[in-house]
Amino acid sequence: MFKSSFPHLRMGYILVFCSNCGKELDLEDFFCSKCGVRTRKGIEAGISTRWKDLKGELSRVGEEMEKAFTIAGKEMEKAFRTARDKFKEVTSKEPIVCPNCGEESLTDAKFCHNCGKKL
Repeated sequence: MFKSSFPHLRMGYILVFCSNCGKELDLEDFFCSKCGVRTRKGIEAGISTRWKDLKGELSRVGEEMEKAFTIAGKEMEKAFRTARDKFKEVTSKEPIVCPNCGEESLTDAKFCHNCGKKL
């Protein structure tokens, strides 16, 4: 027969210790009473820790926000580039002079902004 120098083992007991702080635990404990970490029994029973669940959710939300901001940044960069190119295109051409009133209009205007006549 197995002889042990540990009285708990000789009496048929199993020792359980907290994986975080090392405190001796009861086999039926779901959480360590010293540090609050979930025990193996708690994990096997599916007992969740609110802080751990919240921490996981916040991490997931942070990752999603980072993806969204990356996409938004790229879209904004594209929009600014398009606006800059369009501005350069419009301002680099000579304005159109209205044959009716002589007012200058933008190069892509189809009607005079002053008298409304077709350019």
